[in-house]
Amino acid sequence: MLLLSRSANCQVGGFALASIAWILCSVSTGLPQWRVWYLNESLYSEPSVAFIGMWRVCIYRQTIKVNNARECHDYTYHDNFVPWNIRIVQHLLLGSNILGLFGTLATIFALRNVYTRKVPKNATYNPFIISAILNIVASTFVLLAVLCNYFSVIHKAGIAFPPYFHMPLYPPNQRIGIANVVASLAALMFLGTGIIFLSYTSPVETQVYPDV
Repeated sequence: MLLLSRSANCQVGGFALASIAWILCSVSTGLPQWRVWYLNESLYSEPSVAFIGMWRVCIYRQTIKVNNARECHDYTYHDNFVPWNIRIVQHLLLGSNILGLFGTLATIFALRNVYTRKVPKNATYNPFIISAILNIVASTFVLLAVLCNYFSVIHKAGIAFPPYFHMPLYPPNQRIGIANVVASLAALMFLGTGIIFLSYTSPVETQVYPDV
C-alpha cells in the first residue's frame, strides 16, 4: 500500500495542476478581455476602450455626464455578425473546457483505483493514460484558440457589430488582452499535467529484484 501511495504522489500533484488549469480555462472563456480596442474620441466623450470577448463585448466610455459608463452586449455563435475567427475560438474553448472536465473526472477515477489497490499487482499499463490524452488535447485546443486570437489582432481583423452596439468595423488601435495570458497559463498547465500522467510507472515496473 505504501509503495502504491508513493508511486502516485506526482499524479496527485498533476490532479491539482489539472484542476487549476480547468478553472483558468473556464475563467478565460468568460473574460471579455481577449482583444482591447481603443476607440477615437468624439465631441461628447473622451477616448473609449472596448473589451472584445468570445461571448460579449464591453465598452467603457468616459462621457461628460458620467465619469465612466460601461455598456456590455452578449452574443453567441448563432449570431450572424460573429466572424469566423471568433467562432473558431468559441468552439475550441468549449471543447477544451469539456475535455478538461472529463480529464479531471478520469484522474479521480484513476487515483481511486491506485489508492484502493484496484489496479492488478501484475499490471504494467498506465491507469492515467486517458487523463493524459484528454489534458494534452485540451492544451492543444486552448493554444490554438490563443494563436487564432493573436493572429486576428496582428492582422487587425475587424468585426461588423450591429448598429446598436455603436462600434466601428475597425478600431484605430487594438492589442492583446489579459484573457490570452490566462488561457496561455491554462494551456501550459494542461500540457504539464499530461506529461506528469504519462510519466507514471507502476510499482511492478519500478521494483528491483536481486540477482540470483
